[in-house]
Amino acid sequence: MHLDELRSILLSERETGRLIQVPHDLYLSTRDGIEKLSKEVYENEDPFSENARILIERVSSIRETLHDIFRIRSAKILALAQGQEKGQFIDRDELKKMIPEERDMFDQMVLAIEQCRCHLIDGMVHRPPIKEGGEERVEPCATLLDELASSEPEFMLGRVLQDMEPFMGVDGRIYELQKEDIVTLPERNADVLCERNILLNMNAVK
Repeated sequence: MHLDELRSILLSERETGRLIQVPHDLYLSTRDGIEKLSKEVYENEDPFSENARILIERVSSIRETLHDIFRIRSAKILALAQGQEKGQFIDRDELKKMIPEERDMFDQMVLAIEQCRCHLIDGMVHRPPIKEGGEERVEPCATLLDELASSEPEFMLGRVLQDMEPFMGVDGRIYELQKEDIVTLPERNADVLCERNILLNMNAVK
């Protein structure tokens, strides 16, 4: 995506308190554009030439604009999550304007706010309803926190064998990895990457 298009999106986001519709591949297409520009920089015979300087400034401007878009949209999504947790009406159009990764973030925010409220105020941890006579089950913190701790994902130490696209792990974190990075990943994600020869399991290296 071109810098002018990103700036137009940023301006629109700043002018309204609501989410605007953005392309679902906003971040992916922008990253692709950055990679192409970066490749041009590296292929430039003179890294200190005027052309190289212009390309570097363009990459920097694109990154900064994309970060601003993410920051503003994330703040709006947080406000929606807070409203949802309070039981306020949420316009379904707002949810439709989120890209899939933003919708995941919204759902996680709502759950995190609810769990924290129950933990700090009620001394309980709220969990999704379990069908037992149609009633929700809410359990004391101590017992439930033990259960949550035991259900946390196992992690694996590994070395990245090739560059990869950013992805969300089962722990909810976004991972942006490059070749030769040493990283600790949730075991479920790491197993998949190992099977595809993208990650080397360092726990198994002796």
